[in-house]
Amino acid sequence: MKALVIGSEGNIGNPLVKYLRAKGYEVLESDIRPGYRQDYLMADINYPLDLLTAFLDWKPDVIFILSAIVSRVTCEQAAQLAITTNLAGINNILQLCKRVDAMTVFFSTSEVYGPENNPMDESTSDPQPNNRYGLSKLLGEKLVEYEARTYGLRAVTLRPFMMYDENEDMGDHRSAMIRFASNLALGKSIEVHQGSARGWLHVSDAVAAIEAATKITEYTTINIGHPEIIPIADLAEMIRKELDAPSELITYKDLPPRMTLLKNPLLIRQKELLGIQPKVSLSEGVKRVCQKVKERLAQKISI
Repeated sequence: MKALVIGSEGNIGNPLVKYLRAKGYEVLESDIRPGYRQDYLMADINYPLDLLTAFLDWKPDVIFILSAIVSRVTCEQAAQLAITTNLAGINNILQLCKRVDAMTVFFSTSEVYGPENNPMDESTSDPQPNNRYGLSKLLGEKLVEYEARTYGLRAVTLRPFMMYDENEDMGDHRSAMIRFASNLALGKSIEVHQGSARGWLHVSDAVAAIEAATKITEYTTINIGHPEIIPIADLAEMIRKELDAPSELITYKDLPPRMTLLKNPLLIRQKELLGIQPKVSLSEGVKRVCQKVKERLAQKISI
């Protein structure tokens, strides 16, 4: 089985490539980041000519579309780039997917739901995104569904909820899990949004769900996430205790604009259609993240 992973250098794309190869896939990677290695193509989905060889010559059996402009803040500031990439860029790839009759797995976002849907149900919710990132991804979903309904594109859309990986890049641009751990380990303060709650899916469970989506035979939309929903304040406290950080480093503030307070997904389709039930508990995931942060910090000190 040949798999083309577009967005292979990201925090989900990178472990997905490793997972697919371990499962026996022949993988071709592509991303906008410069790279010089076998089985890798540098390309921008806004300029699809650079991907013609990947599609028309290599002829993948399945395409994973993970490439996007992400982040609420980025998509509001770089509005034209966000819409161009997350809509027109996706359309470029879909037209190529049809040419090779490949199964297409489109990676959307839980941000499409907005704050008014609780629970977040793929079958009954009326998505009302409250930021441009969620809006652009919802429009991308509409394109995928249109191509599937009108032209027979074999496809599935995934809506991921709060994925994390202890090996991903650290820093303030990452999710709360990673930001909390990296900052507390350095003795820096963290801000917790009062009343907010999330579930947290470890990358090992995430990539298994993404690969399982290739078996879907009729177009559908599927939430992927962890069923254990906890307040962000509780997550911060778990990480603080694991790192033995001072409690005064945790501060509290109101939810910023264009964010969703509670993300509570229904995960019936993840279980029934993908056959996935998360194996990594939140407590185990927090331990892995904190241990990795400690190791990285120790390496910097030794250098």
